[in-house]
Order: sequence, then structure tokens, then C-alpha cells
Amino acid sequence: MAGKYRFIGKPTPRKDATEIVTGSARFLNDIKLPNMLYGKVLRSPHPHALIKRVDKSKAEMLKGVEAILTWEDVPDWKGGTPRYTRVLDRKVRYVGDAVALVAATSEEIANEATHLIDVEYELLPAVFDMEEALKPGAPQLYEEFPGNVVTPGSPFFGPRNLKQVVMGDVEKGFKEADVITEGTFGYENIPNPLPPEPPGAIALWEEPNRVTLWVSNQASYMDKITLFHVFNRKVEVRTIGGPCGGSFGSKFMSWQVQCYAALMSRATGKPVKLVFTKEEHMAAFTLRPASRIKARVGMKREGTVTAVSGTWLIDTGYYSMTTQSQVAVGCGEVQIMVRCPNWDLKPTIVCTNRNASGIVRGFGGQELKCSLIPLLSLAMEKLEIDPFQFLKKNYVKPGDGYFWRDGIWYTYRGVDYTKAMEKGAESFGWKEKWKGWLKPTAVHGVKRIGVGVGVHGNADIGEDASEAYVRLHPDGTAMLYSCVTEHGTGQRSNFVKMVAEVLQIPMERISVTPSDSLINPYEFGPAGSRGTYAIGGAIIAAAEDAKKKLFEIIAPMLEANPSDLETIDGVIFVKDNPEKSLPWKAMGVDRTCLGNGRFEPDYTLSNCMMTFVEVEVDTETGNVTLLRVVNATDVGQIIDPPGLEGQLNGCLGSAGIDSALFEETILDRSTGHILNANMVDYKWRTFTELPTIDNIVLETPFPSHRFHAVGIGEVATSPGPSAVLMAVSNAIGTWLHDYPLTPDKVLRALGKIGDTGKGADR
Repeated sequence: MAGKYRFIGKPTPRKDATEIVTGSARFLNDIKLPNMLYGKVLRSPHPHALIKRVDKSKAEMLKGVEAILTWEDVPDWKGGTPRYTRVLDRKVRYVGDAVALVAATSEEIANEATHLIDVEYELLPAVFDMEEALKPGAPQLYEEFPGNVVTPGSPFFGPRNLKQVVMGDVEKGFKEADVITEGTFGYENIPNPLPPEPPGAIALWEEPNRVTLWVSNQASYMDKITLFHVFNRKVEVRTIGGPCGGSFGSKFMSWQVQCYAALMSRATGKPVKLVFTKEEHMAAFTLRPASRIKARVGMKREGTVTAVSGTWLIDTGYYSMTTQSQVAVGCGEVQIMVRCPNWDLKPTIVCTNRNASGIVRGFGGQELKCSLIPLLSLAMEKLEIDPFQFLKKNYVKPGDGYFWRDGIWYTYRGVDYTKAMEKGAESFGWKEKWKGWLKPTAVHGVKRIGVGVGVHGNADIGEDASEAYVRLHPDGTAMLYSCVTEHGTGQRSNFVKMVAEVLQIPMERISVTPSDSLINPYEFGPAGSRGTYAIGGAIIAAAEDAKKKLFEIIAPMLEANPSDLETIDGVIFVKDNPEKSLPWKAMGVDRTCLGNGRFEPDYTLSNCMMTFVEVEVDTETGNVTLLRVVNATDVGQIIDPPGLEGQLNGCLGSAGIDSALFEETILDRSTGHILNANMVDYKWRTFTELPTIDNIVLETPFPSHRFHAVGIGEVATSPGPSAVLMAVSNAIGTWLHDYPLTPDKVLRALGKIGDTGKGADR
């Protein structure tokens, strides 16, 4: 399809390529302001305690220390959903919770000062398991959340926001079923998406109540909005986002580090930089919510799901900012995956004494589906249903409906993904490799081969509003105003490509404003694969509006109607008489042309990713090797081929497929300490261990915008974990119920080692 476009669908250099490869790109830690101080956080060694006394005297005497702040020294700023979590509190609720903030003339001095602060704690009992936290008499983290149950619902999603999946008549559905299965499955691994650049911020507080923050986040404008509310709506906030060294969703929840920097700047009157160390990033930042589902499923012989009923427990850690939103989106996504008329699935969000849960790509749906697909597989096994055929049959089709995160019923109007799924199965060789449930594809001595398949999709490709401006200049250049930060995917270049296609001028003639909330319109940010449709839709509309206004200016000069005009390479001409033309500069050197664009939320489209995996299991060692991955999708129209390939090949790490194998955060449930908060013990796949990855991408035009495209980057990681669980279970001939599939779990399932009991847990 790229043939009909000049720029869209073509591999083009990124706008920031030279800066990145030459090292001249200024990331947050490269920024230095005059008289800048450096911040450090003193963190709690206890998972649950009251602070009885803080002695700052020794630290305050250290030369270079300019401020030390505790809960007694700061305003009552609160974050979370609802906003009950104080920026600094007298009570600490996890190992790593902030106790004091230090600002000094160097990082070394600030760090030394934290060791000189003497803190006396009154230890409180802690709780780390969701079901334990719900029991009567369990330690209570907040007075506002009795029983450690967090208030459900996300006000940002509107008054009817989705809190559960309840519809139809489940008892009737179970009576119609040929098979009913039940069980408990968990996706309780809490991997860290771990972008290379740690969270950080620079704050400059200006009197009386104004603050500018340089942030490292994929959504810098939303930082402005979040902080405005955290600051009790009394502080004018400006945010400036530079290149963000990765996020994978996680840096959307950087409000605390930003507040720490702002508080220290407020206290000292100087700019303060606070950047987490890698250990802090891994041990004191956000993780994926843990998920546990206990439910019953009814299914007919031909693969129709008649009823789903049960409970979904979600561990939000010591507080919640976005978990309610993740639950709402997950409840919507599961309806897209399974067309079932009868539901009674009730989530409960639970507080425990570990790191807060936050945004990770796969937002809510990955957590729920990685728990539910194994349960559905039990019914498929009894009915001898091929899982590929089941997932293909049950995925949303045009005309089907679902409740989305706002609690409103939507009718799906996108493409049928059946063809893409079938192409993926053909490329993978599914028909030949699938031997039946709990049956290996092949056995080679102690090694067994197994296959599995998973699916994921998200109607948030059209979530939330975006705004953009495009300004045309008489010299034949254009400026795109969009508060989108570059978070590693090349999207800023892709948006330039869209503007170039509308205006028919080379990409080199188009520049993009810095991600500064002072000069740019509202932008929710790239999340949920919304960049291509939602942000792109606003930018395309702005470019089209600017072009329309330009034609209205030039039309009288060409004695034509604006609708009769076209432009290429900065020259406007009459379509039926191309020789009748004028350059853009005919608008006048004293004029520019500003186009406005806005995208309104649309939840009637969904993307889709189906992932096939092949694994090899060593039954002597329990080791699982991922041999091959095939991703199948339909994107409508490829915008940037190398970027798309990079997104799909990135399906393994950052809390993706490898969270089913070895990527995990290990929490010592006796002390609350994370045991592998370093780059040696936190396991990652190296380049020498990469499996074969094949990507099947169809281009069936979507009813989205001018270029008929939808985004798929956020969902590339999501179907893989459940596919791996299925593949390993098939290889060894017995069901595995939770992630990650480390050798000890495999050997235990094979009966080769006993249960060692709890201690350090995943």
C-alpha cells in the first residue's frame, strides 16, 4: 500500500537520528542549570512503620547541604486514586518508601547526608499477599481503605467507568454449557519494565507559586495536569520533556520523583535535579500489578463461551494511582478477546506492603488475560478444541459489541482479524505442530518441544483527546506543535511524516516544537497504541486545516476556488491547470498560516496481536528455551516499516514474553526487600539468546483517519506470556498455573523436586 504515498510506508531517517548517534541528544541527566543542586532520598528499610523521630542535626552540619525535608516540613500534597497518598508521610508502607529529602551542591554530599540522618521507627506488622491482606485483623495500610480494599473506579474515565464485567445471566449460561471448568491462575510475577534511563526530574520553583519541571516521561503534558492536582490546584506548573530513554508505560507515574524535586527547589530557591540510581529504579519505583483469578467457565462443544464467573484480585502494592484504570481497561479488553453473553467477573484491588503498581505496556489486559486464557484452556482441553481455532472464533468481529472503560457500550467497526491470524498460523506451521492438549510436538531424549498461542487487543488505540497545531511559513516550511516526547519509538518522526504527506513537502522542511506545555496544546501522550490513530488524527487534522487556510488565501490570486487547488513542494497550483501556480511565499512575508487539529476519543476500533510460540523444555534441568515467535497482526497501513519491525521485535523484554520465562522481581516476603534489584541478578535475555522472530503484518485499510492506520506497539508484548505457559504445559504434559516458568517450577510440576514452601517469592 505504500506505493500510493510519497512518505507514508517508506523507511525514512528519524529526525533525531544524528543527535542520538553522535551523543548530542540532551537527556535529563545531561541538563545543567546555574546554581543547580542535587537531590537524594532517604528510604525506609522497613515495609511498615511509623516514624517516631528524625534527627537531622549531623546531616545539616555537612558542608554543601542546603535543605533536608521530612513529612513535618512539607505541604500536605497527595497523589493516588483517590488522592490519599502523601508525598512525604509519617507512616512508611514499603521498603524504599521516602523518609527524607536532601538537597546539596553535589550528589556525593547529598548521598553522604542521607547516611547521617538518624531515624527512629515504630515497627508495624506487614502483609505481602493479597488474600492475607483481605483477612480480618490483617495489618491496615490506610484508614481510608478499610480491609486494604482500594476504592474502585477511575473518575478520569467518567461517571459510569467500568469497575467489573457483569452482564447477562451466568446461571443460565452455565446450564447451556457442555463443559464447566474452574480453577485459580495467577500472573503474579511483578516484572520491572526497566527503561534504560531511570526516573528523574529537575525542578525550578519560582515565586509566588510557579514551578517549571524538566521531566523524563513519555507524556510530559500529563505531568503538568497530574502535578497541578497534587499541588492542590494552587501552583502553576510548566513541564518540559526532552528525549525519554524509554518508558514502556512506567514513567507515566513519575509524580513522586517530580514532587521531591519541586519540594527541594521550593525550600532552597534553586533548581534541583533528582535522578534515581538504577538500584532505586528497580527497588523503589513502580512494578506491574500482580493478578490472580479464581473463576468458573462454561463452554459449548464448538467453542462458544456461555458464562464466566469469578473473582479477580489485583495487588496494587502500597498505593494506587492507575490500577483502577488498568482494571477498567482489562475488563474491556477481555470482552474483545472472548465473545460471551454472560459475565460475573468482579475485581478487587488490594493494598500490600510492596512497591506501588503502575503502568506497564499491556495495561490491565495482559494481567487479566494471562490469568484467564489458562482457565479457558482447561475447558478447551476437555472438549478437545484447538486453541488457535478458539481464539480466532472468539475474537471481536465487525458488528460485535463491548463495554469499554467508560462503561459505555460500543459496536466494533474495524476489520476482521481472521485473515491475519490464519496467515500467522500458516507461517508458524500450527496445523502440523499442534498435537493436542498436554502433548508435545516432538520428543528428543530429555528435551520436549511444545507450542502455544495467545491473543491480545485494545480499543484504547482511540483513547483520550489530542490536540495539535501546524503552522505554515511563506518560505515553504512548516512547524508542528505537539507535546509528544520522543520515548524511543521514533513517533515524532512519524508525525512529521504524516504532516509531510498532507502538505506534500519534504520532511526536512518540517520541524517539531520542544515538548513544552507552555507553547503546545493539550496532549495525553503516547499510550495504549494511541499514537498512530489518536495523536496522528489530531496532527493530520491540523495539517489539513492549515492547508485549507493557505488555499483560501491563495485562491483569489489564482482566480480559483480553494477546492480546486493542490500543493507540492511549496508550490500551489490549480489541479486542472498545473501551470497556473504560485509559491507559498505568495501568502506574504508578513503572514503565517496556523491550522488546528483535535482528536476526540473513539472506542469503536481495536488493534489485535496474535502470538505463536515454540519452546524446548529440558526435563532434566527444567530449563525452558524459547525457539521461535511468530507475531501476526493487521495495522491498516504501515507508517514506518523499520519502526514497526522494532516494535514487534521488542515483544520479548520489558515485561513482555520473557515475564513468562525468567524476567521477574523477587520479593523477600519475610522482610519486604527486593532481592534482585541490580542488573546482575535481574535476568534479561542477551543478543546471543534471541529466538527466531517472524512478523506477519497485513494492511487492510481501517476506518480510522486519512491514512487508514492503527497502532500496535503497546500490545506487541501482551499475548506472549499466556502462549508460553500453554506451550510449556503442552511440552511436559501437565498444567502450569503461574508465571514465570523458572526451572524449579517446571521440575516441581514434573514431580522431580518437592515444594520448598514460601520465602523469597515472585
